[in-house]
Amino acid sequence: MEIQATTIDRNLLLELSGELDHPGARKALRELEQALDAALPRKLVLDLEGVTFMDSSGIALILHAQQKMQLLDGSLLVRGVPPQARRVLEAAGISRLVTIK
Repeated sequence: MEIQATTIDRNLLLELSGELDHPGARKALRELEQALDAALPRKLVLDLEGVTFMDSSGIALILHAQQKMQLLDGSLLVRGVPPQARRVLEAAGISRLVTIK
């Protein structure tokens, strides 16, 4: 799991690539926490375009990001979701909790 972080005017973009399984999500969670603490963003965008596989660990990461952004009075957008990851998110009903484009 690789994560590219870009911050512009308190908007944080995290571009994820690789497998978002248990080991990948653990690494992504650490990097997410560091990026959020450094940027204190108003808006967080998780770009999943480069994700090749996602399981329930990816759902946990997205829900954690949502909770952190609520604490910061900010918003979360998930974009670039590949078909396999979209099926996982749809099965879990995540689109009722998080904005997915």
